[in-house]
Amino acid sequence: MSIPPENPANEPFHKNADAPRQDGSPGGGGTGPRPVGVIVISLVVLLEALALLAAAGLYTFQLVSGAPVASFWGAVFTLGLLLVFSAWLFAVGHFLFRGYRWTRAAALVAQLFVLTIGIPTMTGGLPLAGLAMIVPALAAIVFLFEKKVLAFASRTGGSSGAL
Repeated sequence: MSIPPENPANEPFHKNADAPRQDGSPGGGGTGPRPVGVIVISLVVLLEALALLAAAGLYTFQLVSGAPVASFWGAVFTLGLLLVFSAWLFAVGHFLFRGYRWTRAAALVAQLFVLTIGIPTMTGGLPLAGLAMIVPALAAIVFLFEKKVLAFASRTGGSSGAL
C-alpha cells in the first residue's frame, strides 16, 4: 500500500506544521505561520529585483538617447540580461514567500553575487552604495540559515497529471 501523491501547493499556510496531513503522513514544510526571516529575505530579493529593473530602465533610456557604446548589440545583450535577472529575482522572492525549497539556493546565490559587487564598491570609494548592498545581503544570508526559515521553506513543487 502506498501513500497517494499530494500537491503541497494546495495546502493552506495556516495549517499547523506538526499536524498530520490529510493522508496521515507527517506535516510538512511551508505550513504554519510565516517566519519574519522569510518576509525579510523576500523583501530583500524583491528590492534587488526592482533595482535591476530600474537599472534596465536607465540603460534603455541611455541607449535610446544615443549614449556612446562600444558595441550596440553588446549593449542590447546586457539590457536583456538585466531584464532576465530581474524577472528571475521576482520569481525567487515570490516563491520564497510561498515557502518553496528551491528558492533558498537561488536567494543565496543572488546574495553572493550582490556581495561580490558590494564589497569592491565599498572599498573603491563609494562606502554608502557598498553598504546599501552588503548589509541587506548579509541579513538575507543570515536569515536563510535560520531554523524557522529552513522549516518553512521546504515545500516541493508537487506534480499534477499531464492531461
